[in-house]
Amino acid sequence: MINLLDFDLPGLTEHFAQMGEKPFRAKQVMRWMHQGATADFDAMSDLAKSLRAKLKEQCTVQPPVLMREQASADGTKKWLLDVGTGNGIETVFIPEATRGTLCVSSQIGCALECTFCSTGRQGFNRNLSVAEIIGQLWWANKALGVTPKNERVISNVVLMGMGEPLANFDNVVTALNIMLDDHGYGLSRRRVTVSTSGMVPQMDRLAEQCPTALAVSLHAPNDAIRDKIVPLNQKYPLKELMAACRRYLNHAPRDFITFEYVMLAGVNDAPQHARELVQLVQDVPCKFNLIPFNPFPNSGFARSGSRAVQAFRDVLQEAGQVVTVRKTRGDDIDAACGQLAGQVQDKTKRSETWQTISTQGLTS
Repeated sequence: MINLLDFDLPGLTEHFAQMGEKPFRAKQVMRWMHQGATADFDAMSDLAKSLRAKLKEQCTVQPPVLMREQASADGTKKWLLDVGTGNGIETVFIPEATRGTLCVSSQIGCALECTFCSTGRQGFNRNLSVAEIIGQLWWANKALGVTPKNERVISNVVLMGMGEPLANFDNVVTALNIMLDDHGYGLSRRRVTVSTSGMVPQMDRLAEQCPTALAVSLHAPNDAIRDKIVPLNQKYPLKELMAACRRYLNHAPRDFITFEYVMLAGVNDAPQHARELVQLVQDVPCKFNLIPFNPFPNSGFARSGSRAVQAFRDVLQEAGQVVTVRKTRGDDIDAACGQLAGQVQDKTKRSETWQTISTQGLTS
Protein backbone atom coordinates (compact mmCIF):
# COMPACT_ATOMS: atom_id res chain seq x y z
CA MET A 1 0.00 0.00 0.00
CA ILE A 2 1.28 3.46 -0.90
CA ASN A 3 1.26 5.98 1.95
CA LEU A 4 0.01 9.25 0.46
CA LEU A 5 1.61 11.20 3.32
CA ASP A 6 4.93 10.56 1.56
CA PHE A 7 4.01 12.96 -1.27
CA ASP A 8 4.13 16.73 -1.61
CA LEU A 9 1.76 18.20 -4.21
CA PRO A 10 3.99 17.62 -7.27
CA GLY A 11 4.61 14.05 -6.16
CA LEU A 12 0.95 13.43 -5.42
CA THR A 13 -0.06 14.94 -8.79
CA GLU A 14 2.36 12.62 -10.58
CA HIS A 15 1.07 9.62 -8.65
CA PHE A 16 -2.53 10.49 -9.52
CA ALA A 17 -1.56 10.88 -13.18
CA GLN A 18 -0.20 7.33 -13.08
CA MET A 19 -3.59 6.30 -11.70
CA GLY A 20 -5.28 8.02 -14.65
CA GLU A 21 -6.62 10.90 -12.51
CA LYS A 22 -6.56 14.64 -13.21
CA PRO A 23 -4.30 17.04 -11.26
CA PHE A 24 -7.15 18.69 -9.35
CA ARG A 25 -7.87 15.37 -7.64
CA ALA A 26 -4.42 15.51 -6.01
CA LYS A 27 -5.23 18.95 -4.61
CA GLN A 28 -8.54 17.69 -3.24
CA VAL A 29 -6.94 14.71 -1.51
CA MET A 30 -4.08 16.81 -0.17
CA ARG A 31 -6.57 19.22 1.45
CA TRP A 32 -8.53 16.35 2.96
CA MET A 33 -5.36 14.73 4.36
CA HIS A 34 -3.64 17.77 5.80
CA GLN A 35 -6.25 20.47 6.34
CA GLY A 36 -8.95 18.02 7.36
CA ALA A 37 -6.63 15.53 9.12
CA THR A 38 -8.60 12.82 7.33
CA ALA A 39 -7.27 9.32 6.81
CA ASP A 40 -10.57 7.74 5.71
CA PHE A 41 -11.05 7.87 1.94
CA ASP A 42 -14.80 7.32 2.33
CA ALA A 43 -14.98 10.60 4.26
CA MET A 44 -13.53 12.53 1.30
CA SER A 45 -17.02 13.38 0.11
CA ASP A 46 -16.19 15.42 -3.00
CA LEU A 47 -14.25 12.55 -4.61
CA ALA A 48 -15.93 10.26 -7.10
CA LYS A 49 -16.92 6.91 -5.62
CA SER A 50 -14.79 5.15 -8.21
CA LEU A 51 -11.72 7.12 -7.09
CA ARG A 52 -12.43 6.44 -3.45
CA ALA A 53 -12.63 2.74 -4.21
CA LYS A 54 -9.36 2.88 -6.14
CA LEU A 55 -7.63 4.73 -3.29
CA LYS A 56 -8.85 2.23 -0.70
CA GLU A 57 -7.48 -0.58 -2.81
CA GLN A 58 -4.07 0.92 -3.54
CA CYS A 59 -3.28 3.60 -0.95
CA THR A 60 -3.32 4.53 2.72
CA VAL A 61 -2.93 7.65 4.87
CA GLN A 62 -0.81 6.37 7.74
CA PRO A 63 0.90 8.69 10.24
CA PRO A 64 3.02 7.26 13.07
CA VAL A 65 1.01 5.60 15.83
CA LEU A 66 0.91 7.03 19.37
CA MET A 67 2.84 5.01 21.94
CA ARG A 68 2.75 7.43 24.89
CA GLU A 69 1.62 10.97 25.69
CA GLN A 70 2.97 13.14 28.52
CA ALA A 71 1.87 16.56 29.72
CA SER A 72 4.08 19.02 31.60
CA ALA A 73 2.92 21.26 34.41
CA ASP A 74 3.64 24.24 32.12
CA GLY A 75 1.32 22.97 29.37
CA THR A 76 4.01 21.43 27.16
CA LYS A 77 3.00 18.10 25.62
CA LYS A 78 5.28 15.32 24.42
CA TRP A 79 4.29 12.36 22.29
CA LEU A 80 6.28 9.19 21.70
CA LEU A 81 5.31 7.91 18.25
CA ASP A 82 5.88 4.42 16.86
CA VAL A 83 7.96 4.29 13.68
CA GLY A 84 8.29 0.52 13.50
CA THR A 85 10.54 -2.32 14.71
CA GLY A 86 10.40 -1.05 18.27
CA ASN A 87 11.71 2.43 17.43
CA GLY A 88 10.05 5.57 18.73
CA ILE A 89 10.47 9.27 18.01
CA GLU A 90 9.49 12.22 20.20
CA THR A 91 7.48 15.26 19.17
CA VAL A 92 6.88 18.23 21.47
CA PHE A 93 4.19 20.93 21.47
CA ILE A 94 4.99 24.18 23.30
CA PRO A 95 2.02 26.51 23.91
CA GLU A 96 2.65 30.23 24.33
CA ALA A 97 0.41 33.27 24.61
CA THR A 98 0.73 34.30 20.96
CA ARG A 99 1.66 31.05 19.23
CA GLY A 100 1.83 27.30 19.46
CA THR A 101 5.07 25.66 18.37
CA LEU A 102 5.53 22.03 17.35
CA CYS A 103 9.05 20.61 17.60
CA VAL A 104 9.45 17.86 15.01
CA SER A 105 12.01 15.04 14.74
CA SER A 106 13.73 14.12 11.48
CA GLN A 107 15.70 10.97 12.38
CA ILE A 108 15.56 8.03 14.78
CA GLY A 109 18.38 9.11 17.05
CA CYS A 110 21.27 11.20 15.71
CA ALA A 111 24.69 10.41 14.30
CA LEU A 112 26.42 13.72 15.07
CA GLU A 113 27.40 12.91 18.67
CA CYS A 114 27.19 16.42 20.15
CA THR A 115 28.47 15.74 23.64
CA PHE A 116 25.88 17.76 25.59
CA CYS A 117 22.81 16.32 23.83
CA SER A 118 20.82 13.38 25.18
CA THR A 119 19.56 12.50 21.70
CA GLY A 120 23.13 12.17 20.48
CA ARG A 121 23.85 9.69 23.27
CA GLN A 122 21.04 7.41 22.05
CA GLY A 123 22.82 6.40 18.86
CA PHE A 124 21.36 6.44 15.36
CA ASN A 125 19.06 4.03 13.57
CA ARG A 126 17.79 5.62 10.34
CA ASN A 127 16.30 8.65 8.62
CA LEU A 128 12.57 9.21 8.94
CA SER A 129 10.42 8.98 5.83
CA VAL A 130 8.41 11.97 4.61
CA ALA A 131 5.27 10.37 6.06
CA GLU A 132 6.97 9.97 9.44
CA ILE A 133 8.11 13.60 9.47
CA ILE A 134 4.91 15.26 8.24
CA GLY A 135 2.92 12.64 10.14
CA GLN A 136 4.05 14.25 13.39
CA LEU A 137 2.37 17.50 12.33
CA TRP A 138 -0.63 15.59 10.99
CA TRP A 139 -1.04 13.72 14.27
CA ALA A 140 -0.50 16.71 16.55
CA ASN A 141 -2.82 18.89 14.47
CA LYS A 142 -5.56 16.31 14.82
CA ALA A 143 -4.91 15.76 18.53
CA LEU A 144 -4.86 19.46 19.46
CA GLY A 145 -7.82 20.55 17.34
CA VAL A 146 -8.58 24.24 16.87
CA THR A 147 -8.91 27.32 19.07
CA PRO A 148 -12.30 28.81 20.04
CA LYS A 149 -11.82 31.13 17.04
CA ASN A 150 -11.55 28.07 14.78
CA GLU A 151 -7.84 28.65 14.21
CA ARG A 152 -5.20 25.95 14.27
CA VAL A 153 -3.46 25.56 17.60
CA ILE A 154 -0.12 24.94 15.85
CA SER A 155 1.13 28.18 14.29
CA ASN A 156 4.87 27.43 14.11
CA VAL A 157 6.97 24.37 13.33
CA VAL A 158 10.62 23.92 14.27
CA LEU A 159 12.71 21.00 13.06
CA MET A 160 14.66 20.85 16.30
CA GLY A 161 13.63 17.43 17.58
CA MET A 162 15.59 14.21 17.31
CA GLY A 163 18.19 14.15 14.54
CA GLU A 164 20.01 16.52 12.20
CA PRO A 165 17.41 17.64 9.62
CA LEU A 166 19.91 18.40 6.87
CA ALA A 167 21.37 14.89 7.14
CA ASN A 168 17.95 13.70 5.89
CA PHE A 169 17.79 16.41 3.25
CA ASP A 170 15.45 15.11 0.56
CA ASN A 171 12.76 13.81 2.91
CA VAL A 172 12.92 16.95 5.05
CA VAL A 173 12.53 19.24 2.02
CA THR A 174 9.52 17.27 0.78
CA ALA A 175 7.95 17.56 4.24
CA LEU A 176 8.72 21.30 4.26
CA ASN A 177 6.97 21.64 0.90
CA ILE A 178 3.84 20.12 2.42
CA MET A 179 4.00 22.43 5.44
CA LEU A 180 4.29 25.48 3.18
CA ASP A 181 1.79 24.47 0.49
CA ASP A 182 -1.58 26.25 0.59
CA HIS A 183 -3.24 22.87 -0.06
CA GLY A 184 -1.27 21.44 2.88
CA TYR A 185 -0.74 23.42 6.07
CA GLY A 186 -0.20 26.84 4.47
CA LEU A 187 2.49 27.88 6.92
CA SER A 188 4.65 30.93 6.24
CA ARG A 189 8.34 30.33 5.55
CA ARG A 190 8.98 32.67 8.47
CA ARG A 191 7.05 30.33 10.77
CA VAL A 192 8.94 27.18 9.82
CA THR A 193 12.47 26.90 11.19
CA VAL A 194 15.08 24.33 10.22
CA SER A 195 17.86 23.78 12.73
CA THR A 196 21.28 22.50 11.74
CA SER A 197 24.56 21.80 13.50
CA GLY A 198 26.33 23.22 10.48
CA MET A 199 26.12 20.94 7.43
CA VAL A 200 27.47 23.54 5.04
CA PRO A 201 26.73 21.94 1.62
CA GLN A 202 23.18 21.14 2.67
CA MET A 203 22.67 24.70 3.94
CA ASP A 204 23.47 25.90 0.43
CA ARG A 205 21.06 23.38 -1.09
CA LEU A 206 18.30 24.40 1.31
CA ALA A 207 18.81 28.05 0.38
CA GLU A 208 18.29 27.19 -3.28
CA GLN A 209 15.49 24.63 -2.98
CA CYS A 210 13.35 25.56 0.02
CA PRO A 211 14.55 28.49 2.14
CA THR A 212 12.91 28.75 5.54
CA ALA A 213 13.95 30.43 8.76
CA LEU A 214 17.30 28.97 9.82
CA ALA A 215 18.69 28.22 13.27
CA VAL A 216 22.31 27.16 13.64
CA SER A 217 23.39 25.18 16.69
CA LEU A 218 26.55 27.14 17.42
CA HIS A 219 27.37 26.52 21.10
CA ALA A 220 30.98 27.75 20.92
CA PRO A 221 32.87 30.92 20.01
CA ASN A 222 35.96 29.22 18.55
CA ASP A 223 37.00 26.03 16.78
CA ALA A 224 38.92 24.65 19.77
CA ILE A 225 35.81 24.42 21.93
CA ARG A 226 33.41 23.56 19.13
CA ASP A 227 35.59 20.71 17.87
CA LYS A 228 35.14 19.05 21.27
CA ILE A 229 31.41 19.55 21.84
CA VAL A 230 30.11 19.59 18.22
CA PRO A 231 32.28 17.09 16.31
CA LEU A 232 30.82 18.17 12.96
CA ASN A 233 32.93 21.31 13.34
CA GLN A 234 35.98 19.22 12.46
CA LYS A 235 34.44 18.79 8.99
CA TYR A 236 32.97 22.29 8.59
CA PRO A 237 34.85 24.75 10.87
CA LEU A 238 33.48 28.11 11.92
CA LYS A 239 34.97 30.11 9.05
CA GLU A 240 33.13 27.90 6.54
CA LEU A 241 29.97 27.91 8.65
CA MET A 242 29.83 31.71 8.92
CA ALA A 243 30.34 32.02 5.15
CA ALA A 244 27.45 29.60 4.60
CA CYS A 245 25.26 31.68 6.92
CA ARG A 246 26.02 34.81 4.90
CA ARG A 247 25.13 33.00 1.67
CA TYR A 248 21.91 31.68 3.17
CA LEU A 249 20.70 35.17 4.03
CA ASN A 250 20.55 36.00 0.32
CA HIS A 251 17.57 33.62 0.10
CA ALA A 252 16.14 33.46 3.61
CA PRO A 253 12.63 34.72 4.49
CA ARG A 254 14.09 36.41 7.57
CA ASP A 255 16.98 38.85 7.49
CA PHE A 256 18.89 37.15 10.28
CA ILE A 257 20.21 33.77 11.39
CA THR A 258 19.32 32.48 14.85
CA PHE A 259 22.32 31.11 16.68
CA GLU A 260 21.42 28.58 19.37
CA TYR A 261 23.90 28.53 22.23
CA VAL A 262 23.63 26.02 25.09
CA MET A 263 25.26 27.46 28.22
CA LEU A 264 27.69 24.95 29.74
CA ALA A 265 29.27 25.89 33.06
CA GLY A 266 33.03 26.34 32.78
CA VAL A 267 33.05 25.36 29.11
CA ASN A 268 31.64 28.15 26.94
CA ASP A 269 30.00 30.65 29.31
CA ALA A 270 32.73 33.14 30.29
CA PRO A 271 32.53 36.84 29.31
CA GLN A 272 35.60 36.31 27.13
CA HIS A 273 33.66 33.69 25.16
CA ALA A 274 30.90 36.25 24.61
CA ARG A 275 33.43 38.76 23.33
CA GLU A 276 34.79 36.14 20.93
CA LEU A 277 31.25 35.53 19.68
CA VAL A 278 30.81 39.21 18.90
CA GLN A 279 33.90 39.08 16.68
CA LEU A 280 32.84 35.80 15.08
CA VAL A 281 29.45 37.07 13.88
CA GLN A 282 30.34 40.69 13.17
CA ASP A 283 29.33 40.41 9.50
CA VAL A 284 26.44 37.93 9.96
CA PRO A 285 23.07 39.54 10.82
CA CYS A 286 21.82 37.36 13.64
CA LYS A 287 20.21 36.96 17.01
CA PHE A 288 21.34 34.75 19.86
CA ASN A 289 19.17 32.31 21.75
CA LEU A 290 20.95 31.37 24.98
CA ILE A 291 19.72 28.00 26.20
CA PRO A 292 20.09 26.71 29.76
CA PHE A 293 21.69 23.27 29.66
CA ASN A 294 19.15 20.60 30.52
CA PRO A 295 20.92 17.88 32.52
CA PHE A 296 20.63 14.18 31.80
CA PRO A 297 22.35 11.22 33.50
CA ASN A 298 26.12 10.99 33.05
CA SER A 299 26.27 14.00 30.75
CA GLY A 300 29.47 15.35 32.30
CA PHE A 301 28.18 18.93 32.03
CA ALA A 302 26.49 21.37 34.39
CA ARG A 303 24.10 24.25 33.76
CA SER A 304 25.58 27.74 33.86
CA GLY A 305 24.45 29.79 36.84
CA SER A 306 22.03 32.67 36.38
CA ARG A 307 24.75 35.25 37.07
CA ALA A 308 27.00 33.75 34.41
CA VAL A 309 24.17 33.74 31.89
CA GLN A 310 23.31 37.35 32.70
CA ALA A 311 26.94 38.49 32.39
CA PHE A 312 27.27 36.63 29.08
CA ARG A 313 24.05 38.18 27.78
CA ASP A 314 25.14 41.66 28.87
CA VAL A 315 28.38 41.45 26.87
CA LEU A 316 26.45 40.51 23.74
CA GLN A 317 23.79 43.17 24.23
CA GLU A 318 26.33 45.89 24.92
CA ALA A 319 27.90 45.02 21.57
CA GLY A 320 24.53 45.59 19.88
CA GLN A 321 23.50 41.94 19.51
CA VAL A 322 19.88 40.81 19.89
CA VAL A 323 19.76 38.20 22.66
CA THR A 324 17.04 36.08 24.26
CA VAL A 325 17.42 33.59 27.08
CA ARG A 326 15.21 30.61 26.39
CA LYS A 327 12.79 29.73 29.14
CA THR A 328 13.09 26.05 29.89
CA ARG A 329 9.83 24.31 29.03
CA GLY A 330 8.79 20.72 29.64
CA ASP A 331 11.87 19.68 31.59
CA ASP A 332 9.72 17.77 34.08
CA ILE A 333 8.81 15.34 31.25
CA ASP A 334 12.27 15.44 29.56
CA ALA A 335 10.83 17.51 26.70
CA ALA A 336 13.26 20.42 26.95
CA CYS A 337 16.03 21.26 24.50
CA GLY A 338 18.60 18.45 24.25
CA GLN A 339 16.55 16.01 26.31
CA LEU A 340 14.65 14.16 23.58
CA ALA A 341 15.74 10.55 23.59
CA GLY A 342 12.91 8.62 21.99
CA GLN A 343 13.32 4.87 21.74
CA VAL A 344 16.17 3.71 19.52
CA GLN A 345 16.55 -0.06 19.18
CA ASP A 346 19.40 -0.57 16.70
CA LYS A 347 22.01 2.05 17.60
CA THR A 348 24.85 0.48 15.62
CA LYS A 349 24.44 2.64 12.52
CA ARG A 350 25.75 5.80 14.17
CA SER A 351 29.43 5.06 13.66
CA GLU A 352 29.10 4.18 9.98
CA THR A 353 26.91 7.23 9.32
CA TRP A 354 29.27 9.54 11.19
CA GLN A 355 32.18 8.09 9.23
CA THR A 356 30.38 8.96 5.99
CA ILE A 357 29.71 12.53 7.18
CA SER A 358 33.23 13.11 8.45
CA THR A 359 34.98 11.80 5.34
CA GLN A 360 32.59 12.66 2.51
CA GLY A 361 29.72 14.80 3.80
CA LEU A 362 26.20 13.74 2.81
CA THR A 363 24.60 14.31 -0.57
CA SER A 364 21.00 13.50 0.36
